[in-house]
Amino acid sequence: MARILVVEDEAKIARFVELELSHEGYEVDKAEDGRAGLELALSTDYDLILLDIMLPQISGMEVLRRLRREKDTPVILLTARDAVMDKVAGLDAGADDYMPKPCDFDELRARVTAILRRYRPRVETQKLSCGDVTLDIDLREVRRGSRSFDLTRLEFLLLRRLIENHGRVVKVLELQRELWPNSAAHGVGALHARVHTLRQKLTEGGEPDPIRSVRGVGYVFEQS
Repeated sequence: MARILVVEDEAKIARFVELELSHEGYEVDKAEDGRAGLELALSTDYDLILLDIMLPQISGMEVLRRLRREKDTPVILLTARDAVMDKVAGLDAGADDYMPKPCDFDELRARVTAILRRYRPRVETQKLSCGDVTLDIDLREVRRGSRSFDLTRLEFLLLRRLIENHGRVVKVLELQRELWPNSAAHGVGALHARVHTLRQKLTEGGEPDPIRSVRGVGYVFEQS
């Protein structure tokens, strides 16, 4: 599981990013000013840091400069300042990417995934394969043949459970507990909707559907 530090003094933005990243399966720490953020960044091994530029105590740019003297942790700058010179200054100081606020979370998630894929050592990754489908457990990336694509946290959990039990019918209740262990509010319809979107992603390259429905029982992943 990747660990991410969010250094952001606007409480609503920090909370939003924390909740969304946590929902995606990441472990998230927060700091609300530059001094606290720098201390955490230097004392803890993070896989990625999301760093605001306009921070109290120490500016984000200064945090980045001091960090780069000791560590090469990937950094995405988050800031309301989107002028070209600000972007250039941030990248020159050692940032890996730059996003203006307010940011679209789907775009942020894609950039987070891309940077983690680029920087995390491949030796740390665990993979699970069945037929031409391969799951990268750490990066939550899926490959089908030569095609690579990302899944949401719930889609990935669903596919992982099906592949781990390939050839065996996994009951609906078992899958519901896997996806929503702490909630009874999600019914069979919610599960069917997740399976539908997963099937779309698995077959969007024209491949056959590897998931078979067993009416009234559950689903089975069939790949040899």
